[in-house]
Amino acid sequence: MVETKNVTRVSMRYHDTQITKASICSSNNAADFIRKHLYGDDIHLYESMFILLLDVGNNVISYAKISQGTINGTISDVKIVMRYALENLSFGIILCHNHPSGQLKASQSDINTHNKFKKAFNIFDISYIDNLIITPESHKSFADDGMM
Repeated sequence: MVETKNVTRVSMRYHDTQITKASICSSNNAADFIRKHLYGDDIHLYESMFILLLDVGNNVISYAKISQGTINGTISDVKIVMRYALENLSFGIILCHNHPSGQLKASQSDINTHNKFKKAFNIFDISYIDNLIITPESHKSFADDGMM
């Protein structure tokens, strides 16, 4: 006899948003794009993680807010980021999170997260283009600092 069990169907919701075609050719371009598409008070109040998904020409295919945390931390789940990247057939990806404190220095947790994503993107042959820390006025680029 086959036992039946209720299973919950899970889905991610995508919101179509009109964005101007953007080509990312520097960390400044990426930081500016993300700042324009932040939601509400994200940059000032909560540490949040965002991703930019890029095609082979570094054009933005899509972007997403991955998590929203507290004033000094957020969760960065590799599985969720990889799902977005794979479903969009992304060639490259830029990770970004903000520091509401305004400090641009990467914490040890930021560096550990960066290394975790580096391994995951390598397995799936996705180009890890940059990892940004942004504030309202400035940004830190791991690529510009030779950390990629």
